[in-house]
Amino acid sequence: MHRKLFLLLILIFLPLMGLADTPNPIETIPWDSLPPVVDGQTHVLLLCVDVWNAKPDTLGNTDGIVLVTLDSRAHRVMLTSIIRDALVKRPDGKIGRINYIAKDSGPDALCRTISEHLGIRIESYLLFDFSQIQDIIDDLGGVDITITDEEASYLKRYAIPVDSTIPRIRSAGTYRFDGHSAVIYMRIRKAGGGGDFMRTQRVRTVLSTLADQCRSLSYDEARKLVDSVLSHTTLTNMNTDSMVRVMDVAYGLRECTVEELRIPIDGAVHAINYAGMAAQQVDWKACRLAMSDYLENSFLVLDDSINPTLSDFD
Repeated sequence: MHRKLFLLLILIFLPLMGLADTPNPIETIPWDSLPPVVDGQTHVLLLCVDVWNAKPDTLGNTDGIVLVTLDSRAHRVMLTSIIRDALVKRPDGKIGRINYIAKDSGPDALCRTISEHLGIRIESYLLFDFSQIQDIIDDLGGVDITITDEEASYLKRYAIPVDSTIPRIRSAGTYRFDGHSAVIYMRIRKAGGGGDFMRTQRVRTVLSTLADQCRSLSYDEARKLVDSVLSHTTLTNMNTDSMVRVMDVAYGLRECTVEELRIPIDGAVHAINYAGMAAQQVDWKACRLAMSDYLENSFLVLDDSINPTLSDFD
């Protein structure tokens, strides 16, 4: 009797635990087969772990993943965000969520993993925690963010300090957020629908707005920003000289419109339960094609909708 009851409970809870879903095989491009970086393009991966005070040897999950691409020949600045629960082929060949890679194998392994999934070489990264993002935004004097009524209601319920925005948040509108409140805004996942897909949009919104605010910086002020970023970084494989080189390129592109792309693209993703976790099955081949078009063609790629079209694919 007890054995039958035990088997019945397994049959009931197995799907809820996510053990019944099998992800599709993931085909990637081996690192050694990746093409060289396109002449004039610079890729830097910005990573944020989900803790306020990270330690280099005990990283949290990398819930913030944004690729910054600067193209000095086409005069373009591009932001590509990657959703945190996308399934990828891990360095050990098994399938897992992308936000565990840096914690388990290091940021260099995450650069390599993303490169092999998107078909481009990414070799430079900066990894921050929440407090460091907060400090960098504060060093820039805050960031102006336009929020909806739902976001305003959420932020007030979250009880951010009343003096952390100018003016004090009451309803929909544009406010100057300090670093702490901007981090809380970027982490919103349950206001306005869209879940993690909308969260990546909020991150891109803050980054593109900060880029807009930096257009008027003098060269000396931009150079000080490099020092601020490097002093508020948990891990990076970039030194001061390489950061200054990237800054020089960015400074020359400061009048460009910031373009945006979300990975996965619409129609190339569906939600599954895998190994007891909520995850996103991604059509990486379709995303590689979209990424290639995005980098090679001078047009603005935006989300058609916040919620992806659910589709089954081989």
